Amino acid sequence: MPPSRLDGLYRSLLLTKFFTKGWGKPENLERLFNFRKIISNRAACSKLVPPDYPIEITKEEVTSDCKLLTGKFKTPLEIYLPGLVPDVVQDAHFQIVLPLKWRDERFKPMCIHLAGTGDHYFWKRRNLIVKPLLKEANIGAIILENPFYGARKPKDQRASSLHNVSDIFVMGGCLVLESLVLLNWCERNGLGPLGITGLSMGGHMASLAATNWPKPLVLVPCLSWSTASSVFTEGVMSHSINWDVLETQYFSDGNYKERLSKMVTVVDDAFKAGRNFMQNFNQSVEELKQDISDTNDLVCGVPQNDVNLTIIRETTPECEQKRIQINQTNVLNLSEPLLNKLLSDVKSELDQAEIDELNAKIQLALKNYKEENKTESNNLILEVKTEGSPETAPSKSLGSKILEFVTWSSNSSNTIETSPPTEKRTPINISKTRWWEREALQFMRGMMDECTHLKNFSVPYDTSLIIAVCAKDDAYIPRDGCSSLEEIWPGAEIRYLDAGHVSAYVLHQKLFRSCIIEAFERARQKWIPQQEQRFEEITGDENGGDSTRK
Repeated sequence: MPPSRLDGLYRSLLLTKFFTKGWGKPENLERLFNFRKIISNRAACSKLVPPDYPIEITKEEVTSDCKLLTGKFKTPLEIYLPGLVPDVVQDAHFQIVLPLKWRDERFKPMCIHLAGTGDHYFWKRRNLIVKPLLKEANIGAIILENPFYGARKPKDQRASSLHNVSDIFVMGGCLVLESLVLLNWCERNGLGPLGITGLSMGGHMASLAATNWPKPLVLVPCLSWSTASSVFTEGVMSHSINWDVLETQYFSDGNYKERLSKMVTVVDDAFKAGRNFMQNFNQSVEELKQDISDTNDLVCGVPQNDVNLTIIRETTPECEQKRIQINQTNVLNLSEPLLNKLLSDVKSELDQAEIDELNAKIQLALKNYKEENKTESNNLILEVKTEGSPETAPSKSLGSKILEFVTWSSNSSNTIETSPPTEKRTPINISKTRWWEREALQFMRGMMDECTHLKNFSVPYDTSLIIAVCAKDDAYIPRDGCSSLEEIWPGAEIRYLDAGHVSAYVLHQKLFRSCIIEAFERARQKWIPQQEQRFEEITGDENGGDSTRK
């Protein structure tokens, strides 16, 4: 079914931008990628948090319907990756909501609730889902404050807009380890069965955390999927990312392209992963290959020394034009071999390195133009013209023909004809998918898959306790081309709503709660017999054992 229009409209009304400071420091990303290999292994990760990890309860309060405990503890991630967690993020704040009286002393269910995007502090989750669950099913809760949110939000961060891509991996690492701390606390206090849930981003974080608990655990991820890569590269959230900053950093610092890109892997099949992306082209994959092949056949005619790149404002064509020439003066500061090749009348071919160099220099020229003219507008056209008399209609140099494949345009219909009218081949429309954009986009997908794809993590201990709820028309979390939860977690139950992301969140809170209750009922069938057996082992059998309960 088509993605929800409401999702797109809702996202368009939010003016916040994500990752405005870029990818994050290369050395920090490298440490995070390496640490992912540890926390994705249940046996290794569970040993990172000792069962008696210290927790401080700072406040206790009894209300008419529940008992509230407020507390905090130092996030374990700071221990293993010192310097990566900002000071304000290091204290993990949480609130515990307990019933005034448990209905069954053998059954004291507790569920950790993780936050979705924009869910700051405790009140929203406490009122929308925790208290109703307490009233309906006597299920206690722990509400964990998200890193970079609420009391853990850096002062210079606006709302939920993380500054760096690396911040979301720090967030995930914190939540995985912090969830283990809280689950251990529940066990020490005789609570159980235990579970974890969350909506949207919280649902995916809950899935990651659940993979590392070495015992049966109720898991109810709502409105999430198998990876976060599609969220940031295909979903409506991708339009809220500052891609200009990411692209500039990716190509200006060789660490990203030469070193870090080799540390990440796109998990899903390349064709499936790129299917939606390729739909943005006005050509099929085969036609794209044909266009690339045809560049090898560009033939020079009469030598043409100058190729003028005229940058104009699309919305104000009367604006004074800035002209950049590719000639022997070498304004773009191209390498000598590339400059000679572009100005030569000899048939030749640009290799990938030369294409990358040309692209980077043109992008830099555009950036300088925007800075000189104090504009942030992207509605720019890179016009390709050749000097010469129109009457003589000189043949084009290799440089002129190559540059006809490079254009900035905000309108996909503004393409440049590169072949005679008699040819049926249509030029590539790269107005939205320039090759540097594709490379940065692929790096983003690889990073997100590396650190968030559930295939890279252990399978939860007992998948029969998993009920996942997804929206069929979710435009925030596209599922097409991504591994399914059914494939990754055999035995898990996946339920689908006829709704989009926003409408599901607003209209189906009751359904989310009912799934949590049902999952805990499944756990009850396994939990109570175990508790009874444990009680008998402690107190002696029913025929008169005189052991006393410890």
